[in-house]
Amino acid sequence: MSTDSLLDCVVLEPGRPAEASVIWLHGLGASGHDFPPIVPELGLPADHGVRFLFPHAPSIPVTVNGGMVMPAWYDILGMDFERRVDEAGVRDSAAHARALIEREKAAGIPASRIVLAGFSQGGAIALHEGLRHPEGLAGILALSTYLACDGNLDGERSEANQGTSILQCHGTQDPMVVPRMGEAARDRLLGLGYRLDWKTYPMAHQVCPEEIDDIGAWLRGVLAL
Repeated sequence: MSTDSLLDCVVLEPGRPAEASVIWLHGLGASGHDFPPIVPELGLPADHGVRFLFPHAPSIPVTVNGGMVMPAWYDILGMDFERRVDEAGVRDSAAHARALIEREKAAGIPASRIVLAGFSQGGAIALHEGLRHPEGLAGILALSTYLACDGNLDGERSEANQGTSILQCHGTQDPMVVPRMGEAARDRLLGLGYRLDWKTYPMAHQVCPEEIDDIGAWLRGVLAL
């Protein structure tokens, strides 16, 4: 992937000039059209002033799926994907996420008013970039996900986001990103002193209404809506 051009995004503009942004990355094989329907269910004020960006991942061959080409933030090399990581792909997608943050800043939204969010693979990218971003973000939302490139985190994490609010949600019946992977990420980040709120739901690899309510409440808090 190249960062010469910004990723295409589904963009939901607020009813008044935006003063905050949420960049929300989808999961493997999905697209930027997956999560926009959730926005009206978040319970945000009618005059919220939040721009939502849902970027489309590029289509690449995915090893674990027999080399099938599909939208993916990085290659999945095998089912032990928390250990065998396509580090170059992760870093490339993290650079794409950073470029979108920079675009929002250029449009007048400070980093402190930007939330980086993601589901599954997208959540791994949100955590990777969010923890390393050189300026403090409003929040990091990590849904049904895990830490990628964890071995480099100690040396690469940014002090600017040490106090950033992190909401991590996971399904207790998730067969794809099994709960122990989410729990390992939770324990690692709590051990490093991050402000992380952990929530679980009786669901598989998906989102549910209770989770959407919790995300909305968290967003209203970190963006002071």
